[in-house]
Amino acid sequence: MSHSSAPRKTPGRPARISREDIIGTARRIVTEEGADRLTMRRLAQEVGSTPMALYHHVRGKEELLLLLLNDYAERTLHRPALPDQPRERVVVAAAAIHDVLAACPWIVEVLTADDLMSTTALWFVEQIVDNLVECGLTPERAVHGYRAIWYYTAGEILVRATAARRRATDDQPTYRERVFADLDPGELPRLARLSGRWAELTAEDTYRDGLRALVDGLLAS
Repeated sequence: MSHSSAPRKTPGRPARISREDIIGTARRIVTEEGADRLTMRRLAQEVGSTPMALYHHVRGKEELLLLLLNDYAERTLHRPALPDQPRERVVVAAAAIHDVLAACPWIVEVLTADDLMSTTALWFVEQIVDNLVECGLTPERAVHGYRAIWYYTAGEILVRATAARRRATDDQPTYRERVFADLDPGELPRLARLSGRWAELTAEDTYRDGLRALVDGLLAS
């Protein structure tokens, strides 16, 4: 009778895991299902360990999310070449943030909680605030301007991501599409004329047009 030379696992002992295993598995969960589905218990099951074993590597979900934020920022956030005009520097910095986050919407969900952030991204915040000041805003108004730009950017990404997830799982007409198909031209003439193109028009990528309009409005005020 032949015997395997492979070492026999001790019954009940969890598999040996590394910090890289934990981060990689957590990244997969949040990318596929969203940050709200990431728990230490779920993560432990995925890596074949126990929640207590995970705490030897990370102190909890908040630290884990912070590690994921920093990991993503370091891999994807590249400082763009900035134009000469301060207004255009604001637009370029904000658009760079948008393009990176649009590729990974779960990060926006985490950032909108307003208590976690990646320090790597602060360079972009610095450019937006500093150049709004260069355009004539007070430092206080520049911070308010950055906040407005961030709200616009985050909202645009989240709305599109949510709609994309819905379309990916359900090909039936949405409630809004059914309502628009039956609009009364006598009561809502403009919307009724546009109803057949509403989905097409609202799906167009107009982020930069809206960003420029927002920046112009902030500076004009």
